[in-house]
Amino acid sequence: MKMAEQERDPLLIAPCGMDCMVCYRHCACKKPCEGCRSSGQNKPGHCRKCGIKNCAAEKGLVYCAECPGYPCRKLENLEKLYTRRYGISLMEQGRFVRACGEAAFLDRERKRYACPACGGVVSLHDAQCSECGLEWKLPEC
Repeated sequence: MKMAEQERDPLLIAPCGMDCMVCYRHCACKKPCEGCRSSGQNKPGHCRKCGIKNCAAEKGLVYCAECPGYPCRKLENLEKLYTRRYGISLMEQGRFVRACGEAAFLDRERKRYACPACGGVVSLHDAQCSECGLEWKLPEC
């Protein structure tokens, strides 16, 4: 899929602040995952059982950053993992969505994760382009 041609769906923004469009399960699969907030069946098991996503849904929240108890221990643990492993802050992303809106977040993500060589989507998890397969060093947040 080409980043510029892809209509960005706000449902691809997970409650934790993850952009599901740049997840390896969305980029690399013939039947891509439709994101944490969708009801599609192409999700990996850990996303279907995600305690963070389920907690937000139970509280009637779209994003964790809307919660009075934000951030919770589960989100802080995920934050540590993503900061260490992928160099991004899910909490910063969630706060950005809340402060600036979904459209601004999706525009920023489009610029950050579009493959400079072909316009494909560069996966956050493996830094590989969905179209040309090249690996890229992703820009820092």
